[in-house]
Amino acid sequence: MDKVKQQRQPLIAPARTSRTRRKSGTDYYDFNLVAVIVLLTCFGLIMLYSTSAYMAEVTYNDDMFYFKKQAFISLACVIAALAISKIDYHILTYFTTLLYGGAILLMVLVKTPLGVESHGARRWLQLGPLQFQPAEVAKIAVIVCLSYMIVKMGKQIKTLKACMVLASMGGALALIAYVGTENLSTAIIIFCITAGLIFIAHPDMRPFLILLGIGIVLVVGMIIFLSSTLETSSSFRIRRILVWLRPEDYASGDGYQTLQALYAIGSGGFFGRGLGNSIQKLGSVPEAQNDMIFSIICEELGIFGGIIVLLLFGYLLYRLFFIAQNAPDMFGSLMVSGIFIHIALQVIFNIAVVVNLLPNTGVTLPFISYGGTSILFLMSEMGLALSVARQIKFQEPEQLL
Repeated sequence: MDKVKQQRQPLIAPARTSRTRRKSGTDYYDFNLVAVIVLLTCFGLIMLYSTSAYMAEVTYNDDMFYFKKQAFISLACVIAALAISKIDYHILTYFTTLLYGGAILLMVLVKTPLGVESHGARRWLQLGPLQFQPAEVAKIAVIVCLSYMIVKMGKQIKTLKACMVLASMGGALALIAYVGTENLSTAIIIFCITAGLIFIAHPDMRPFLILLGIGIVLVVGMIIFLSSTLETSSSFRIRRILVWLRPEDYASGDGYQTLQALYAIGSGGFFGRGLGNSIQKLGSVPEAQNDMIFSIICEELGIFGGIIVLLLFGYLLYRLFFIAQNAPDMFGSLMVSGIFIHIALQVIFNIAVVVNLLPNTGVTLPFISYGGTSILFLMSEMGLALSVARQIKFQEPEQLL
């Protein structure tokens, strides 16, 4: 009997250890991701007030007009993100069709009387007291729906047919975003998220490298061709390309905002003029609180401040990468990878536009630029990422560090 007890004892101990490890995995919460989200949001609110106070006072007789609206929405969205993080993200698998179809329907409704035009673009939808950009819903839809489809396809993802189906699903959302909301930048982001998810799931990268090389050659050739034949074009997108190539030739027109943003960055030097001391924000940079806010950051805080912002975004992306690598299943890993691609693209596009490496796209800087719709859906994505992180299982508690 004593020998039997001695033999059984080792079999019972590992079971208890396993339960302990599962519990530690369930209790895990990525406070590092929460911290960097809060830091970026608070920094964004400070810079938003500094950037918009003068114009808000002139326009609305209230220097905190933009700040109060953004602060209220940001606080509500952070709370909502924490609430979403407590929900099992697998519940989304039951609503993928509804989410995909809903995104299409909302974008189509922009063309109806429910659509709202602002700043010369009809991209907003008014549903009762709510006004938002339905193209933002399409970004979440393509991330969730394609992740679920890839999981359901399994090994078939290696076939050309599966890749074409996925590309068609994402491409359809991108096309409707372009046609329905006239938002080319969002359409490009949706298509890039689609391509990125297929690239991550596909075991062979050679076809993608070949397509990338062909794409680069075609884009360069198109730019060279357009730059010599588009002087008389009336398309505003064509004019943006011309402004990007030769902004000084359009200094009094379409190139004004781009040049003023570059002046702001150049005048800031390495450490900047000091917080609140920007000159370009006093009307020289139109709508500086939106997609050109990075130029004011560089003017007031210098290149040093710009580097700090990039480091914060870099750490945010690192946390998303960490969650994607350690996700409990393929669906969670792909979904967080899609969020990673989305955030990275918006940061790259926004900063590249500000420093005139890309034509003006109207893409906002995540968590920093003014905009309720943007912060709402970004925080929703962060809530989903935190939901995936909560279900990460670790072999040892030390791996949580």
